[in-house]
Amino acid sequence: MNSYPIIASITEEDQIQHALTSDVRRVILMTGTVNNLRQIVERLHDAGKQVFVHIEMVGGIGREASSIQYLAEVFRADGIVTTKSNAVAAARKAGILSIQRFFAIDTAAVETAVRMIKTADPDEVELMPGLMPRIIREVKQKIKQPLIVGGLIRHKDEIKLAYESGADFVSIGDSRYWHK
Repeated sequence: MNSYPIIASITEEDQIQHALTSDVRRVILMTGTVNNLRQIVERLHDAGKQVFVHIEMVGGIGREASSIQYLAEVFRADGIVTTKSNAVAAARKAGILSIQRFFAIDTAAVETAVRMIKTADPDEVELMPGLMPRIIREVKQKIKQPLIVGGLIRHKDEIKLAYESGADFVSIGDSRYWHK
């Protein structure tokens, strides 16, 4: 899906310009509101980027199925990022991709997340934070989806370790790593 396995994690609107000229092919959008989302998605699409909207972070986007359908039809997002299994099902019904994000805060949280992932069947999974090589390996063995890791990754050696541990992609907000 992506010859450059870095995903731009856009948390501030001023990062959009950096993403437009970067080598990344995919972005996770965690900024903006329903008022400017169409313009942002169009700009990113015009630059050849695949856009995943984090529905819990972009203002004015609800988590119910009708909001996700609207996101697909009106804003033409390629997919969503969510922590909610019901939103994964809504994305599938709307014909867009889904990334189910979870936070590995303890063993029980990881086990619960793996069960939810197996039931919801998202297109991809994002593990947060991405600085846990053993957990990356364990989760990768338990799921069939591509694994994205993100959160707290700050250095090139941490990116390399994430890939060596089994991550398929790394999502990162530091635009220095958005170029090959």
